[in-house]
Amino acid sequence: MIATSKLSVVYRDIITQIIRKKSTLPKFTPKLKCGQPTAETHPHLLKTGEVVPYINASEFQTRRQGLIDQIIAYNDANAHTRSHLVIIPSATKKYMSDKIPYVFRQNTDYLYLSGCLEPDSCLVINTTHSSKHCSTLFVRNPDSHSELWDGPRTAAEVAPSVFGVDHSLPMSDLETFLHSYISSTKNCTIWYDVMDALQSGVDRIVRDLRQSSLNVRMESPKRFVHKLRLIKSAAEIYLMQKSCEIASEAINDTMAFSKPDMSEHQIYAKVDYECRMRGAQYLAYPPVVAGGERATIIHYINNNQRVPDGEMVLMDAGCEYHGYSSDITRTWPVNGRFSPEQKLIYEVVQSVQADLIKLLHNYPSLDNLFDHMCVLLGKRLQEIGLVPQNVPSELLFKTAYEFCPHHVSHYLGMDVHDTHLIPRNIRLQPGMIITMEPGIYINERHKVPPEFKGLGVRIEDDVLITEDGPVILTNKCLKNLDVIEHLVSKME
Repeated sequence: MIATSKLSVVYRDIITQIIRKKSTLPKFTPKLKCGQPTAETHPHLLKTGEVVPYINASEFQTRRQGLIDQIIAYNDANAHTRSHLVIIPSATKKYMSDKIPYVFRQNTDYLYLSGCLEPDSCLVINTTHSSKHCSTLFVRNPDSHSELWDGPRTAAEVAPSVFGVDHSLPMSDLETFLHSYISSTKNCTIWYDVMDALQSGVDRIVRDLRQSSLNVRMESPKRFVHKLRLIKSAAEIYLMQKSCEIASEAINDTMAFSKPDMSEHQIYAKVDYECRMRGAQYLAYPPVVAGGERATIIHYINNNQRVPDGEMVLMDAGCEYHGYSSDITRTWPVNGRFSPEQKLIYEVVQSVQADLIKLLHNYPSLDNLFDHMCVLLGKRLQEIGLVPQNVPSELLFKTAYEFCPHHVSHYLGMDVHDTHLIPRNIRLQPGMIITMEPGIYINERHKVPPEFKGLGVRIEDDVLITEDGPVILTNKCLKNLDVIEHLVSKME
């Protein structure tokens, strides 16, 4: 353990460096190493001033200040502590076997606040006397051997000019910095998510800090970060629109590509290929490619069967484009012709979705939309004879849920199931993006005519809420029944 007096000296030195004007920091040039694309190294991806594609440094600074503003407002109403220290670690590399890594995906809260795509780093934000914030980005220590194998790392001395943070230090200084801050501060709250320890080293430091300091409170900052992430900026909306367009066009091409007796795996490979060729980094989640009765399994991802003539394919797929995800579901007959029973179920789902999208003008909650879905679905199933007319209205809701046992909507953004700490019972607001995904899944438990059993249909679109009404970001993905039949059958 380093002596407290020494830590205080180190801390004062660090603060002195942090408050220096940015003009004293070296500006990034292609000769200086950086561990992610920049406008200088990747001008085809980024413009000058952008930290990641389409998002500039000032937006990240605004997000960090927005987080501090929420924390201070909460503190004034509840805790009344004097200072705040926010600790947001990055994700770390994970390995599938010896020296073979999984594809790295950044912690989205960390990415949202820093723009840093590198693993094993950490963002620390502390309040100042003027209710503003000071941000310090801790980056990986230089390591020539690792960089020989894995590529360059962003150096601490250039990170402020790359990411727009106030200061940067190597990760090896994190423990010294935190202990120095706490020892020099009275009545402090540490904002760190102990329930989701992304880096064991950072978690150990924070837990030791809490145990060794009597004047420290600890809370998670995630709910405040999620409140910020819930409302999308103009740049985020553009990225979401692009992600939705890529996935829409890829699914259209995949529907046209499919044919009887093709394997689900081939259909999966096609949508993956088309998304990547249009600029997506990868699929946003393992897709559902379910032929026939496998479409009644909500999260079927084995994708290893063949789809014979006469069956439908239910595909739930989306892509990630520079950190933003799309989420689309389409259902189509693999031979290009809906059977009468398939057509009937498809039209019910499509009409329910259209009615639900109209309701978005009134800014309902997601839970309210789910209630409406169950009512609409129950009535439509009665109209086509799959639910008896004598089912009382108070039981119709439950009956409909047996045909569609999942929620009709979730928030969408950097993560597919985005901002999961935001409840679904709050009213929608302009700037939110949600999914709209009613479905019908008929299995052996349902008392329906045998020709309907094994049918599964879901239609899912991504919708931006605006003051002028809902905007369907996935409107390029075909879903009109006649258009789908023409698209698929013309390839036969």
